[in-house]
Amino acid sequence: MNIIEIKSVEASGADIFGSLTEAQLRQSREAETGLFIAESPKVIRVAMDAGYEPFALLCERKHITGDAADIIARCPDIPVYTGERNVLASLTGYTLTRGVLCAMKRREMPTVEVVCRDASRVVVIDGVVDTTNIGAIFRSAAALGIDGVLLTRSSCDPLNRRAVRVSMGSVFLVPWTWLDAPVQSLNDYGFKTAAMALSDDSISLSDPVLKSEPRLAIVMGTEGDGLPKQTIASADYVVRIPMSHGVDSLNVAAASAVAFWELGT
Repeated sequence: MNIIEIKSVEASGADIFGSLTEAQLRQSREAETGLFIAESPKVIRVAMDAGYEPFALLCERKHITGDAADIIARCPDIPVYTGERNVLASLTGYTLTRGVLCAMKRREMPTVEVVCRDASRVVVIDGVVDTTNIGAIFRSAAALGIDGVLLTRSSCDPLNRRAVRVSMGSVFLVPWTWLDAPVQSLNDYGFKTAAMALSDDSISLSDPVLKSEPRLAIVMGTEGDGLPKQTIASADYVVRIPMSHGVDSLNVAAASAVAFWELGT
C-alpha cells in the first residue's frame, strides 16, 4: 500500500486534486487520455465496475481502513494521499463531504456509430453547460430506459467532477460520446429526431407516433435559449411537454426526466 502523507498544499503529485483545472486534468500527460475526479466511495466503485482505472486516491486517514479499504485493495499499487482534514480542504478548495476522491484515467471515446449501434432511444444534449443539469440528465437517462447519450461540443464535459457526483455515477452506466455532425445526421443511423421545443407546429409528448418509432433521438437544448432554430427546423418531430397554470417550460433536467419516462424503452 503506497500511503503518502500530505503536509502542505504543495505536496508533489497531489496537485491533480487541487490546483489543476478540469481542462488541465483532461490534458494530463500522466495518463494517455487524461484524468477526471470521482468523488465518494460509491461513485468510485461504480466507475471501477464500469472499467475505469484509478490513478491516485485522496482520503482522510480513517477511510484508508474504512470506506476506501475495498477500493485500495482492488488497486494496491496506486498512490494514496492522506492528511489532516484541514490540509485536504486547503488542497482541494472544499471539505471532502464523502472523505474520498479518486483521480481516474479517461478512456478512449467510442464513435457515434458504436453508441447508436444497438440503441433504440438516445438523447442528444445540445449546448447544456450547467454541470448539475448534465449530471441529472445522465441519471435520468440511466434510470428511464435511454440507451446512449450524444453531446455537442458546446455542452459540459460529463466527467466534470460535479457532473459525475450529481449523476451518482450514472455517467459510467450509459454509453456516451461527442456528436460533431449535425443532429440530423442521426437519420443515417436509422433514428428519427424529436426536438424538445415550444413551437406552433409541435406535437404533444404523449402523441402515440413518438412511442411507435423504433429508433428515436430526443434532442434537449440549452438552459436559457433552448435549441437552435436550424436544429428545430430540421427535426423529424418538434415535441412539447403540456404545461398548466401558465408555466411555459421546465428546467432541462426536469424536462429530460419527463421525456425519458414517456418515450424510453
